[in-house]
Amino acid sequence: MRRYRFAKIMSGVAALVAAPLFAYSLPAQQAAPAPSTAAPARPPTLRAEVLARLPHDTNAFTEGLFFRDDKFFESTGQIGISDIREVDPATGKVLHRVAIDPSLFGEGITDWKDQILSVTWKSGKGFRWKRDSLKPVGSFRYPGQGWGMTSSPDSIILSDGTPQLRFIDPKDFSEKRRLTVTFRGDPINNLNELEWVDGTILANVWRVNAIIQIDPKSGAVMKVIDLDPLAREIHATDPDSVPNGIAWDAKRRRLFVTGKNWPTIFQIAWPAPPATN
Repeated sequence: MRRYRFAKIMSGVAALVAAPLFAYSLPAQQAAPAPSTAAPARPPTLRAEVLARLPHDTNAFTEGLFFRDDKFFESTGQIGISDIREVDPATGKVLHRVAIDPSLFGEGITDWKDQILSVTWKSGKGFRWKRDSLKPVGSFRYPGQGWGMTSSPDSIILSDGTPQLRFIDPKDFSEKRRLTVTFRGDPINNLNELEWVDGTILANVWRVNAIIQIDPKSGAVMKVIDLDPLAREIHATDPDSVPNGIAWDAKRRRLFVTGKNWPTIFQIAWPAPPATN
């Protein structure tokens, strides 16, 4: 991904609660706009509560992650070594993998029915794979970059490093609409890995130790999940080994998070749905 110089407080969630998030996602030479005097209320910040730790391949430069059929499906990046893989959660063992064209940088993945859809960084080319075998079954094109991806009940949702999320028709990958994501009224750059959870969108923000919860109608950030304790536990020395990877087990209501080349996938607490009459 693009490399910017970041403020030192970028390592903590203080960046999210002390000033508009997007101000820390801009190139160093570009001044951030002054905060609005009438900014919306600050979204609540929750510290990630670890419920379990699972092994993760430290060679996996994680770009996409989801959980289906009691397994993780993961997309890894880097030119020459990008792949799609099926992983045993208990052991971290790669059960099956398929290489992406070595000239391409693998990015986000999601599932749609019996397929996996994957995108690449700058080529504008995506692929379709059979979920049960990882055999290629087609490809598609899209404008701009591909970063993270997830699926709602009727759309594929794609991030491209900008504040906008694209809602895509899964049949032909045509664009249906765009959503601008905002933190207290200001747009957020560098949206990365995505996951659809309880009718909302969870997103990593590149090189921020937090996950944001996004309202899929308004684009407003609803909540911030502080991943600083997890990043400190990992104690990665590589500046690219940042949080990236969110997976949701809808049947057992388990939320998993990891990062690029992290040795651990963390299961973190997620609130129960509100009671209905």
